[in-house]
Amino acid sequence: MQNKKLRKALAVSMAIAMTGGLLAGCGSNNSSSSNGGAAKSGSTSSASGELDTSEFVELSMYVISDRPAGQDAIDENLNKLLKEKLNCSLKINWIGWAEYANKYPLLFSSGEEFDMAYSASWLNFASLAQKGAFKSLDELWPTYAPKNFAAQSEEAKQQATVNGSYYCVPSLLSTYNSYGPIYRGDLVEGTEWDGKMETFEDIEEYCDIIKETHPEMECIDLYSTAPEIFFMYMENQGLATFNGIRYLWYDPNAENPTVMTSYELEKTPEFLEMMARWNEKGFYSKSALSDTDSTKFQNGKAALKIHNIDSYVGQAILHPEYDIHYSNMVKDVAHLPYTQDCMVISNTSKNPERAMALWDLITNDQEVYDAFYYGIEGTSYELNDEGQFKILDTDNYGTSAMWSARSDALNRQQIGTPDDYKTNIDEFESHIVSGQGNEKFTGFVLDTSSFETQLAACNNVQQQYWWPLELGYTDAESGLADYQSQMEAAGIEAMKEAAQKQLDAYVASLK
Repeated sequence: MQNKKLRKALAVSMAIAMTGGLLAGCGSNNSSSSNGGAAKSGSTSSASGELDTSEFVELSMYVISDRPAGQDAIDENLNKLLKEKLNCSLKINWIGWAEYANKYPLLFSSGEEFDMAYSASWLNFASLAQKGAFKSLDELWPTYAPKNFAAQSEEAKQQATVNGSYYCVPSLLSTYNSYGPIYRGDLVEGTEWDGKMETFEDIEEYCDIIKETHPEMECIDLYSTAPEIFFMYMENQGLATFNGIRYLWYDPNAENPTVMTSYELEKTPEFLEMMARWNEKGFYSKSALSDTDSTKFQNGKAALKIHNIDSYVGQAILHPEYDIHYSNMVKDVAHLPYTQDCMVISNTSKNPERAMALWDLITNDQEVYDAFYYGIEGTSYELNDEGQFKILDTDNYGTSAMWSARSDALNRQQIGTPDDYKTNIDEFESHIVSGQGNEKFTGFVLDTSSFETQLAACNNVQQQYWWPLELGYTDAESGLADYQSQMEAAGIEAMKEAAQKQLDAYVASLK
Protein backbone atom coordinates (compact mmCIF):
# COMPACT_ATOMS: atom_id res chain seq x y z
CA MET A 1 0.00 0.00 0.00
CA GLN A 2 2.79 2.40 0.89
CA ASN A 3 4.56 1.75 -2.43
CA LYS A 4 1.29 2.41 -4.27
CA LYS A 5 0.92 5.73 -2.46
CA LEU A 6 4.52 6.63 -3.24
CA ARG A 7 4.02 6.01 -6.94
CA LYS A 8 0.85 8.11 -6.84
CA ALA A 9 2.75 10.92 -5.13
CA LEU A 10 5.57 10.75 -7.66
CA ALA A 11 3.05 10.97 -10.45
CA VAL A 12 1.43 14.02 -8.87
CA SER A 13 4.80 15.69 -8.39
CA MET A 14 5.72 15.12 -12.02
CA ALA A 15 2.30 16.20 -13.21
CA ILE A 16 2.92 19.54 -11.53
CA ALA A 17 6.17 19.83 -13.45
CA MET A 18 4.34 19.02 -16.68
CA THR A 19 2.31 22.22 -16.44
CA GLY A 20 5.35 24.39 -16.99
CA GLY A 21 6.29 23.49 -20.56
CA LEU A 22 9.76 23.79 -22.00
CA LEU A 23 11.16 27.29 -21.89
CA ALA A 24 13.45 28.90 -24.41
CA GLY A 25 16.92 30.08 -23.47
CA CYS A 26 19.12 27.02 -23.01
CA GLY A 27 20.85 25.07 -25.74
CA SER A 28 19.38 24.99 -29.22
CA ASN A 29 15.69 25.76 -29.16
CA ASN A 30 15.04 24.01 -32.44
CA SER A 31 15.72 20.62 -30.90
CA SER A 32 14.43 21.04 -27.38
CA SER A 33 11.65 18.53 -27.94
CA SER A 34 13.75 16.07 -29.90
CA ASN A 35 13.71 12.46 -28.84
CA GLY A 36 17.38 12.21 -29.61
CA GLY A 37 17.77 12.24 -33.41
CA ALA A 38 20.69 14.34 -34.65
CA ALA A 39 21.15 15.11 -38.30
CA LYS A 40 24.58 14.45 -39.78
CA SER A 41 25.80 12.76 -36.60
CA GLY A 42 28.52 10.13 -36.45
CA SER A 43 26.05 7.58 -35.12
CA THR A 44 23.22 6.28 -37.23
CA SER A 45 20.61 3.72 -36.35
CA SER A 46 18.32 1.36 -38.16
CA ALA A 47 14.59 1.25 -37.78
CA SER A 48 15.06 -1.45 -35.13
CA GLY A 49 17.27 0.87 -33.08
CA GLU A 50 20.51 -1.00 -33.80
CA LEU A 51 23.43 1.43 -33.49
CA ASP A 52 25.78 1.88 -36.44
CA THR A 53 29.27 2.53 -35.05
CA SER A 54 31.16 2.31 -38.35
CA GLU A 55 32.13 6.00 -38.16
CA PHE A 56 34.51 7.05 -35.37
CA VAL A 57 33.24 9.94 -33.18
CA GLU A 58 34.70 12.00 -30.35
CA LEU A 59 32.25 12.51 -27.52
CA SER A 60 32.60 15.20 -24.86
CA MET A 61 31.52 15.29 -21.23
CA TYR A 62 31.50 17.91 -18.45
CA VAL A 63 32.08 17.08 -14.78
CA ILE A 64 32.45 19.20 -11.64
CA SER A 65 35.67 18.85 -9.66
CA ASP A 66 39.30 19.92 -9.75
CA ARG A 67 41.10 18.11 -12.57
CA PRO A 68 43.82 15.70 -11.38
CA ALA A 69 47.30 16.45 -12.71
CA GLY A 70 47.66 12.97 -14.23
CA GLN A 71 44.30 12.89 -15.97
CA ASP A 72 45.80 12.91 -19.48
CA ALA A 73 47.16 9.38 -19.03
CA ILE A 74 43.79 8.18 -17.68
CA ASP A 75 41.96 9.62 -20.67
CA GLU A 76 44.41 8.12 -23.14
CA ASN A 77 44.02 4.66 -21.61
CA LEU A 78 40.23 4.92 -21.52
CA ASN A 79 40.03 6.05 -25.12
CA LYS A 80 41.99 3.04 -26.36
CA LEU A 81 39.35 0.87 -24.75
CA LEU A 82 36.45 2.93 -26.11
CA LYS A 83 37.91 2.84 -29.63
CA GLU A 84 37.95 -0.95 -29.44
CA LYS A 85 34.49 -1.41 -27.92
CA LEU A 86 32.41 1.44 -29.34
CA ASN A 87 34.58 3.15 -31.99
CA CYS A 88 34.60 6.45 -30.11
CA SER A 89 36.68 8.57 -27.75
CA LEU A 90 35.66 10.71 -24.80
CA LYS A 91 36.96 14.19 -23.95
CA ILE A 92 36.28 14.99 -20.29
CA ASN A 93 36.08 18.67 -19.36
CA TRP A 94 36.42 19.66 -15.70
CA ILE A 95 34.81 22.65 -13.96
CA GLY A 96 36.63 23.41 -10.69
CA TRP A 97 34.87 23.61 -7.34
CA ALA A 98 35.70 27.29 -6.96
CA GLU A 99 33.97 28.20 -10.24
CA TYR A 100 31.14 25.74 -10.80
CA ALA A 101 28.39 27.97 -9.33
CA ASN A 102 28.91 30.49 -12.10
CA LYS A 103 30.24 28.35 -14.95
CA TYR A 104 27.96 25.31 -14.80
CA PRO A 105 24.70 27.10 -15.72
CA LEU A 106 26.47 28.85 -18.60
CA LEU A 107 27.15 25.49 -20.26
CA PHE A 108 23.54 25.25 -21.24
CA SER A 109 23.00 28.82 -22.38
CA SER A 110 26.21 29.36 -24.36
CA GLY A 111 25.27 27.17 -27.34
CA GLU A 112 28.49 25.16 -26.94
CA GLU A 113 28.28 21.76 -28.59
CA PHE A 114 28.98 18.89 -26.20
CA ASP A 115 27.37 15.54 -25.50
CA MET A 116 27.10 14.63 -21.83
CA ALA A 117 27.30 16.23 -18.40
CA TYR A 118 27.04 15.44 -14.73
CA SER A 119 23.87 16.85 -13.23
CA ALA A 120 22.01 16.62 -9.96
CA SER A 121 19.05 17.90 -8.01
CA TRP A 122 21.46 20.28 -6.23
CA LEU A 123 22.47 21.64 -9.65
CA ASN A 124 18.82 22.40 -10.47
CA PHE A 125 18.45 19.52 -12.92
CA ALA A 126 14.66 19.94 -13.18
CA SER A 127 14.89 23.68 -13.81
CA LEU A 128 17.46 23.23 -16.57
CA ALA A 129 15.37 20.46 -18.12
CA GLN A 130 12.36 22.77 -18.20
CA LYS A 131 14.46 25.33 -20.08
CA GLY A 132 15.30 22.81 -22.80
CA ALA A 133 18.92 22.34 -21.78
CA PHE A 134 18.85 18.56 -22.28
CA LYS A 135 17.64 16.15 -24.91
CA SER A 136 14.63 14.04 -24.18
CA LEU A 137 15.68 10.46 -23.45
CA ASP A 138 12.32 8.83 -24.14
CA GLU A 139 13.68 6.90 -27.13
CA LEU A 140 17.42 7.22 -26.47
CA TRP A 141 17.50 5.63 -23.03
CA PRO A 142 15.61 2.34 -23.58
CA THR A 143 16.96 1.96 -27.12
CA TYR A 144 20.67 2.68 -26.71
CA ALA A 145 21.15 1.99 -22.98
CA PRO A 146 18.74 -0.94 -22.51
CA LYS A 147 20.69 -2.59 -19.66
CA ASN A 148 20.83 0.61 -17.65
CA PHE A 149 17.16 1.32 -18.35
CA ALA A 150 16.15 -2.15 -17.19
CA ALA A 151 18.12 -1.78 -13.95
CA GLN A 152 16.35 1.44 -12.91
CA SER A 153 13.47 1.41 -10.43
CA GLU A 154 10.12 2.91 -11.36
CA GLU A 155 10.67 5.61 -8.73
CA ALA A 156 14.00 6.54 -10.33
CA LYS A 157 12.38 6.80 -13.74
CA GLN A 158 9.64 9.00 -12.29
CA GLN A 159 12.23 11.34 -10.82
CA ALA A 160 14.02 11.49 -14.18
CA THR A 161 10.77 12.71 -15.74
CA VAL A 162 10.09 16.40 -16.42
CA ASN A 163 7.19 17.62 -18.51
CA GLY A 164 6.24 14.03 -19.25
CA SER A 165 9.62 12.95 -20.68
CA TYR A 166 12.83 11.45 -19.37
CA TYR A 167 15.66 14.01 -19.19
CA CYS A 168 18.37 12.28 -17.16
CA VAL A 169 19.75 8.88 -16.24
CA PRO A 170 19.91 8.57 -12.43
CA SER A 171 22.67 6.86 -10.49
CA LEU A 172 22.22 3.22 -9.53
CA LEU A 173 24.02 3.70 -6.19
CA SER A 174 22.23 4.29 -2.88
CA THR A 175 23.17 7.62 -1.28
CA TYR A 176 22.10 9.51 1.84
CA ASN A 177 21.45 13.08 2.96
CA SER A 178 23.87 12.73 5.87
CA TYR A 179 25.99 15.83 6.42
CA GLY A 180 28.37 16.88 9.14
CA PRO A 181 31.88 17.79 10.29
CA ILE A 182 34.87 15.85 8.99
CA TYR A 183 37.67 16.56 11.44
CA ARG A 184 41.19 15.60 12.44
CA GLY A 185 41.74 13.70 15.66
CA ASP A 186 45.53 13.93 15.65
CA LEU A 187 45.46 17.69 16.23
CA VAL A 188 43.70 17.37 19.59
CA GLU A 189 45.69 14.46 21.00
CA GLY A 190 47.03 15.34 24.43
CA THR A 191 44.45 18.11 24.97
CA GLU A 192 41.47 18.18 27.31
CA TRP A 193 38.98 17.66 24.49
CA ASP A 194 36.44 14.99 25.44
CA GLY A 195 36.18 13.58 21.92
CA LYS A 196 32.48 14.38 21.48
CA MET A 197 31.28 15.84 18.19
CA GLU A 198 27.52 15.72 18.49
CA THR A 199 26.46 19.37 18.74
CA PHE A 200 27.49 22.80 17.47
CA GLU A 201 28.83 23.50 20.93
CA ASP A 202 31.15 20.53 20.42
CA ILE A 203 32.30 22.00 17.08
CA GLU A 204 33.03 25.31 18.78
CA GLU A 205 34.96 23.62 21.59
CA TYR A 206 37.03 21.70 19.05
CA CYS A 207 37.79 24.88 17.10
CA ASP A 208 38.74 26.71 20.29
CA ILE A 209 41.36 24.04 20.96
CA ILE A 210 42.64 24.15 17.37
CA LYS A 211 42.90 27.94 17.53
CA GLU A 212 44.96 27.71 20.72
CA THR A 213 47.20 24.76 19.82
CA HIS A 214 47.53 25.25 16.04
CA PRO A 215 47.11 28.98 15.35
CA GLU A 216 48.74 28.58 11.93
CA MET A 217 45.75 26.53 10.68
CA GLU A 218 42.23 27.50 9.72
CA CYS A 219 39.81 25.78 12.05
CA ILE A 220 37.08 25.39 9.39
CA ASP A 221 37.71 24.87 5.69
CA LEU A 222 35.71 27.51 3.80
CA TYR A 223 36.29 28.98 0.35
CA SER A 224 34.57 30.87 -2.47
CA THR A 225 31.41 28.82 -2.76
CA ALA A 226 28.20 28.70 -0.75
CA PRO A 227 28.96 28.11 2.96
CA GLU A 228 27.17 25.04 4.28
CA ILE A 229 27.07 25.72 8.01
CA PHE A 230 23.52 27.15 8.02
CA PHE A 231 22.33 24.25 5.86
CA MET A 232 23.80 21.78 8.35
CA TYR A 233 22.43 23.78 11.30
CA MET A 234 18.84 23.72 10.04
CA GLU A 235 19.02 20.09 8.93
CA ASN A 236 20.13 19.42 12.48
CA GLN A 237 16.83 21.00 13.56
CA GLY A 238 14.97 18.53 11.33
CA LEU A 239 14.17 20.94 8.49
CA ALA A 240 14.55 20.31 4.76
CA THR A 241 15.02 22.39 1.59
CA PHE A 242 13.85 22.17 -2.04
CA ASN A 243 16.03 21.06 -4.96
CA GLY A 244 19.13 22.77 -3.61
CA ILE A 245 17.25 26.06 -2.97
CA ARG A 246 18.70 26.56 0.48
CA TYR A 247 16.57 29.49 1.50
CA LEU A 248 13.13 27.86 1.39
CA TRP A 249 12.49 25.40 4.21
CA TYR A 250 9.83 23.05 5.53
CA ASP A 251 9.44 20.46 8.28
CA PRO A 252 9.12 17.02 6.64
CA ASN A 253 7.69 15.54 9.83
CA ALA A 254 4.79 18.00 10.01
CA GLU A 255 1.38 16.68 8.96
CA ASN A 256 0.94 19.65 6.61
CA PRO A 257 4.38 21.29 6.17
CA THR A 258 4.58 25.08 5.87
CA VAL A 259 7.15 26.66 3.56
CA MET A 260 9.33 29.23 5.31
CA THR A 261 12.17 31.51 4.27
CA SER A 262 15.52 31.55 6.07
CA TYR A 263 14.69 34.84 7.78
CA GLU A 264 11.39 33.44 9.10
CA LEU A 265 12.97 30.51 10.92
CA GLU A 266 12.93 30.76 14.69
CA LYS A 267 16.53 29.58 15.05
CA THR A 268 18.08 31.95 12.47
CA PRO A 269 18.96 34.77 14.94
CA GLU A 270 20.53 32.21 17.26
CA PHE A 271 22.57 30.82 14.36
CA LEU A 272 23.77 34.27 13.26
CA GLU A 273 24.80 35.07 16.80
CA MET A 274 26.88 31.89 16.86
CA MET A 275 28.50 32.72 13.52
CA ALA A 276 29.35 36.26 14.61
CA ARG A 277 31.16 34.69 17.56
CA TRP A 278 32.97 32.16 15.36
CA ASN A 279 34.06 34.91 12.99
CA GLU A 280 35.34 37.02 15.88
CA LYS A 281 37.28 34.03 17.20
CA GLY A 282 38.92 33.60 13.81
CA PHE A 283 37.73 30.07 13.09
CA TYR A 284 38.01 30.80 9.35
CA SER A 285 39.58 33.32 7.03
CA LYS A 286 38.20 36.87 6.86
CA SER A 287 38.44 36.52 3.07
CA ALA A 288 36.97 33.02 2.75
CA LEU A 289 34.49 34.07 0.06
CA SER A 290 37.30 35.17 -2.24
CA ASP A 291 39.55 32.19 -1.47
CA THR A 292 39.62 29.74 -4.39
CA ASP A 293 41.56 27.00 -2.55
CA SER A 294 39.14 24.09 -2.16
CA THR A 295 41.78 21.67 -0.83
CA LYS A 296 42.75 23.22 2.51
CA PHE A 297 41.60 20.29 4.63
CA GLN A 298 43.16 17.79 2.27
CA ASN A 299 46.47 19.65 2.24
CA GLY A 300 46.71 20.13 6.00
CA LYS A 301 45.77 23.82 6.09
CA ALA A 302 42.42 23.36 7.87
CA ALA A 303 41.33 21.12 10.75
CA LEU A 304 37.66 20.58 9.92
CA LYS A 305 35.41 20.62 6.86
CA ILE A 306 31.69 20.11 6.40
CA HIS A 307 30.50 17.53 3.91
CA ASN A 308 28.92 14.10 3.45
CA ILE A 309 29.95 10.63 4.54
CA ASP A 310 31.48 9.72 1.17
CA SER A 311 33.78 12.74 1.40
CA TYR A 312 34.76 11.52 4.87
CA VAL A 313 35.77 8.15 3.49
CA GLY A 314 37.89 9.74 0.79
CA GLN A 315 39.70 12.04 3.20
CA ALA A 316 40.25 9.29 5.79
CA ILE A 317 41.84 7.04 3.18
CA LEU A 318 43.91 9.88 1.78
CA HIS A 319 45.37 10.79 5.16
CA PRO A 320 45.22 7.91 7.67
CA GLU A 321 47.83 9.76 9.74
CA TYR A 322 45.28 12.53 10.40
CA ASP A 323 43.03 10.18 12.43
CA ILE A 324 40.00 11.62 10.64
CA HIS A 325 36.51 11.26 12.08
CA TYR A 326 32.98 12.08 10.93
CA SER A 327 29.79 13.00 12.73
CA ASN A 328 26.37 13.12 11.11
CA MET A 329 24.47 16.28 12.07
CA VAL A 330 21.31 15.63 10.03
CA LYS A 331 18.46 14.86 12.39
CA ASP A 332 16.33 12.98 9.86
CA VAL A 333 18.57 10.91 7.58
CA ALA A 334 16.95 9.62 4.39
CA HIS A 335 17.93 8.34 0.98
CA LEU A 336 18.84 11.09 -1.43
CA PRO A 337 16.73 11.43 -4.57
CA TYR A 338 17.84 9.19 -7.41
CA THR A 339 18.60 12.38 -9.33
CA GLN A 340 21.08 13.50 -6.67
CA ASP A 341 23.65 12.12 -9.11
CA CYS A 342 22.58 11.80 -12.73
CA MET A 343 23.79 12.05 -16.33
CA VAL A 344 22.24 14.30 -18.97
CA ILE A 345 22.63 14.55 -22.74
CA SER A 346 23.13 18.14 -23.87
CA ASN A 347 20.58 19.57 -26.25
CA THR A 348 23.52 20.55 -28.46
CA SER A 349 24.83 16.98 -28.75
CA LYS A 350 25.47 15.80 -32.31
CA ASN A 351 25.88 12.15 -31.28
CA PRO A 352 23.25 11.43 -28.61
CA GLU A 353 22.82 7.78 -29.66
CA ARG A 354 26.54 7.04 -29.26
CA ALA A 355 26.64 9.00 -26.00
CA MET A 356 23.81 6.91 -24.58
CA ALA A 357 25.43 3.69 -25.78
CA LEU A 358 28.63 4.81 -24.08
CA TRP A 359 26.72 5.30 -20.83
CA ASP A 360 25.30 1.79 -21.08
CA LEU A 361 28.83 0.49 -21.58
CA ILE A 362 30.29 2.44 -18.64
CA THR A 363 27.54 1.38 -16.24
CA ASN A 364 27.54 -2.32 -17.18
CA ASP A 365 31.06 -3.29 -18.27
CA GLN A 366 33.42 -3.69 -15.28
CA GLU A 367 36.54 -3.23 -17.42
CA VAL A 368 35.28 0.03 -18.92
CA TYR A 369 33.90 1.24 -15.60
CA ASP A 370 37.24 0.64 -13.89
CA ALA A 371 39.14 2.51 -16.63
CA PHE A 372 36.63 5.37 -16.53
CA TYR A 373 36.24 5.68 -12.77
CA TYR A 374 39.56 4.52 -11.34
CA GLY A 375 42.03 4.83 -14.21
CA ILE A 376 44.97 2.54 -14.97
CA GLU A 377 45.55 -0.43 -12.73
CA GLY A 378 49.14 -0.39 -11.49
CA THR A 379 49.57 3.30 -12.33
CA SER A 380 46.72 5.26 -10.81
CA TYR A 381 45.16 2.54 -8.67
CA GLU A 382 45.63 -1.00 -7.39
CA LEU A 383 43.26 -3.73 -6.23
CA ASN A 384 43.59 -6.10 -3.30
CA ASP A 385 42.40 -9.69 -3.21
CA GLU A 386 38.91 -8.55 -2.18
CA GLY A 387 38.60 -6.25 -5.18
CA GLN A 388 38.94 -3.07 -3.12
CA PHE A 389 40.88 -0.21 -4.72
CA LYS A 390 43.51 2.29 -3.68
CA ILE A 391 44.62 5.42 -5.53
CA LEU A 392 48.40 5.13 -5.73
CA ASP A 393 49.47 8.75 -6.25
CA THR A 394 46.89 11.18 -4.90
CA ASP A 395 48.90 14.20 -6.04
CA ASN A 396 48.30 13.15 -9.64
CA TYR A 397 45.28 10.87 -9.70
CA GLY A 398 41.79 10.52 -8.29
CA THR A 399 38.53 8.79 -9.04
CA SER A 400 36.15 10.15 -11.66
CA ALA A 401 33.92 13.11 -10.81
CA MET A 402 31.10 11.57 -12.84
CA TRP A 403 29.53 10.16 -9.67
CA SER A 404 26.34 9.24 -11.50
CA ALA A 405 28.21 6.35 -13.16
CA ARG A 406 28.39 4.49 -9.87
CA SER A 407 26.21 1.49 -9.19
CA ASP A 408 25.84 -1.04 -6.42
CA ALA A 409 26.94 -3.70 -8.93
CA LEU A 410 30.21 -2.17 -10.21
CA ASN A 411 31.36 0.31 -7.58
CA ARG A 412 34.40 -0.76 -5.58
CA GLN A 413 35.08 -0.01 -1.94
CA GLN A 414 38.34 1.75 -1.19
CA ILE A 415 41.14 0.01 0.66
CA GLY A 416 41.29 1.60 4.07
CA THR A 417 37.63 2.57 4.27
CA PRO A 418 37.06 3.49 7.93
CA ASP A 419 35.56 0.77 10.08
CA ASP A 420 32.70 3.03 11.14
CA TYR A 421 31.55 3.67 7.55
CA LYS A 422 29.40 0.53 7.42
CA THR A 423 28.29 1.17 11.00
CA ASN A 424 27.04 4.59 9.97
CA ILE A 425 25.28 3.24 6.88
CA ASP A 426 23.62 0.49 8.88
CA GLU A 427 22.47 3.05 11.43
CA PHE A 428 21.02 5.27 8.68
CA GLU A 429 19.13 2.34 7.21
CA SER A 430 17.81 1.26 10.61
CA HIS A 431 16.19 4.67 11.14
CA ILE A 432 14.82 5.19 7.62
CA VAL A 433 11.11 4.36 7.38
CA SER A 434 9.38 4.46 4.01
CA GLY A 435 6.79 7.22 3.83
CA GLN A 436 7.99 9.05 6.93
CA GLY A 437 9.96 12.27 7.43
CA ASN A 438 12.49 13.16 4.77
CA GLU A 439 12.07 9.75 3.16
CA LYS A 440 8.47 10.67 2.33
CA PHE A 441 9.71 13.59 0.21
CA THR A 442 12.48 11.82 -1.68
CA GLY A 443 10.27 11.75 -4.76
CA PHE A 444 9.10 15.36 -4.54
CA VAL A 445 10.24 17.50 -7.47
CA LEU A 446 9.71 21.26 -7.25
CA ASP A 447 8.68 22.75 -10.58
CA THR A 448 10.42 26.14 -10.84
CA SER A 449 9.10 27.09 -14.28
CA SER A 450 6.58 29.60 -12.89
CA PHE A 451 9.21 31.57 -11.00
CA GLU A 452 12.43 31.29 -12.99
CA THR A 453 13.00 35.06 -12.98
CA GLN A 454 12.50 35.27 -9.22
CA LEU A 455 14.70 32.22 -8.70
CA ALA A 456 17.61 33.80 -10.56
CA ALA A 457 17.17 37.08 -8.68
CA CYS A 458 16.94 35.36 -5.29
CA ASN A 459 20.02 33.25 -6.03
CA ASN A 460 21.95 36.45 -6.69
CA VAL A 461 20.70 37.98 -3.43
CA GLN A 462 21.62 34.79 -1.59
CA GLN A 463 25.21 35.03 -2.77
CA GLN A 464 25.56 38.78 -2.32
CA TYR A 465 23.82 39.20 1.04
CA TRP A 466 23.41 35.82 2.75
CA TRP A 467 26.86 34.33 2.26
CA PRO A 468 28.67 37.15 4.11
CA LEU A 469 25.87 37.26 6.69
CA GLU A 470 26.18 33.52 7.31
CA LEU A 471 29.89 33.89 8.02
CA GLY A 472 29.39 36.82 10.40
CA TYR A 473 31.05 39.33 8.08
CA THR A 474 28.03 41.64 8.35
CA ASP A 475 26.03 42.65 11.43
CA ALA A 476 23.51 39.96 12.33
CA GLU A 477 20.50 42.18 13.01
CA SER A 478 20.87 44.81 10.30
CA GLY A 479 22.28 42.29 7.84
CA LEU A 480 19.28 39.98 8.27
CA ALA A 481 16.92 42.92 7.75
CA ASP A 482 18.75 43.92 4.57
CA TYR A 483 18.70 40.33 3.34
CA GLN A 484 14.95 40.07 3.94
CA SER A 485 14.32 43.33 2.13
CA GLN A 486 16.41 42.27 -0.86
CA MET A 487 14.81 38.80 -1.05
CA GLU A 488 11.33 40.28 -0.94
CA ALA A 489 12.26 42.71 -3.72
CA ALA A 490 13.64 39.77 -5.74
CA GLY A 491 10.31 37.97 -5.53
CA ILE A 492 10.76 35.30 -2.88
CA GLU A 493 7.08 35.49 -1.87
CA ALA A 494 6.07 34.24 -5.33
CA MET A 495 8.51 31.35 -4.98
CA LYS A 496 7.25 30.56 -1.52
CA GLU A 497 3.61 30.57 -2.64
CA ALA A 498 4.33 28.28 -5.61
CA ALA A 499 6.37 25.88 -3.49
CA GLN A 500 3.63 25.72 -0.86
CA LYS A 501 0.99 24.91 -3.46
CA GLN A 502 3.06 22.08 -4.92
CA LEU A 503 4.00 20.72 -1.49
CA ASP A 504 0.34 20.69 -0.44
CA ALA A 505 -0.59 18.77 -3.59
CA TYR A 506 2.15 16.20 -2.97
CA VAL A 507 1.13 15.66 0.65
CA ALA A 508 -2.54 15.36 -0.31
CA SER A 509 -1.65 12.66 -2.85
CA LEU A 510 -0.15 10.52 -0.08
CA LYS A 511 -3.38 10.37 1.93
